[in-house]
Amino acid sequence: MSKKYLPKYQRLMKRLRLARLAAELTQVEAGKRLKKPQAYISKIERGERGVDALELAEFAKIYKKDISYFVK
Repeated sequence: MSKKYLPKYQRLMKRLRLARLAAELTQVEAGKRLKKPQAYISKIERGERGVDALELAEFAKIYKKDISYFVK
């Protein structure tokens, strides 16, 4: 059974993945920069794990994006 996400959360998941790819990072590399396992990145990008504001700020930092990129 597939999960249904609110459109805004679907955009967040997509933008996290696109920002990682634009930064030319693999999930493994992004995880290392965040001191987290690759599975952490994968679960967030698939919507299996939520992300709080502080985590989002860390993603913005390593992906070199303004935090507003993810929430607009």
